[in-house]
Amino acid sequence: MKVVLFCGGQGLRLRDYSETIPKPMVPIGQRPMLWNVMKYYASFGHRDFILCLGWQAQVIKNYFLDYDECVSNDFQLSDGGRKISLLNTDIDDWKITFVDTGVNSNIGERLAAIRPHLAGERTFLANYSDGLSDFPLPLAIERHHQTGAVATFLSVRPTQSFHAVEFSEEGGVCALTPIRESDLWMNAGFFVLDSSIFDVLGSGEELVAEPFERLIQRGRLQSVKYEGFFGCVDTYKERQMLEDMYVRGDRPWEIWRSEAPVAKGATIGKPSSIESTSIPLPRKAR
Repeated sequence: MKVVLFCGGQGLRLRDYSETIPKPMVPIGQRPMLWNVMKYYASFGHRDFILCLGWQAQVIKNYFLDYDECVSNDFQLSDGGRKISLLNTDIDDWKITFVDTGVNSNIGERLAAIRPHLAGERTFLANYSDGLSDFPLPLAIERHHQTGAVATFLSVRPTQSFHAVEFSEEGGVCALTPIRESDLWMNAGFFVLDSSIFDVLGSGEELVAEPFERLIQRGRLQSVKYEGFFGCVDTYKERQMLEDMYVRGDRPWEIWRSEAPVAKGATIGKPSSIESTSIPLPRKAR
């Protein structure tokens, strides 16, 4: 199954990185966020990638054109340094299509731009390229096919640390609830999409705005709730949290290091579709 990765966003809240590299190229350990996302999909056998490039596209192109397997793999050096023998590799079985989809395009416009590269694909995967998880991807794919959905996405608990406020009828505050303990779920940016998504995606529309609202009305939008690990790099603080986890060896997203990528915490039961009030505001174009 092909994997569409939206990687044209700037990442304006990432301090030192926002002026030099696109958001998906923010490093987590030895490799950028984008590489970690691609490794996630490759672990489940999905190795045909379409990169929707935008701002600083050349940074992503050059990264893969100059890719160094030795950075993240063991190798043997012999003949006085003249011969390098890799003991394992990362991307030798990957196919990567690089497509410039516009500097200021939103997600829907980027998706529409790469439609020709999805010819013949009934179902494909897509990702915002700014979040990491140990979510068992086959659950979402199974959910998608069983329900006949046009779009299925991963829902997770909010990663932010603010509080939800409840008001009384008189306008007073009656409850303060940490957002992570509330009943609020957010779109994690992991999608399974049917090719008919292009039939409901209008010109210039954001993917999770008008098109998803139409799918809700038709009962063709699905989601999988996941209580397990999810981390994103919307802010510098969130990026630093992932970096700290990497340094201390706490890397739940590196499912490729286990023999069988599995995780707990997914819910694929009721509700069978997401109510319109549960759809989060569209995240910024990537």
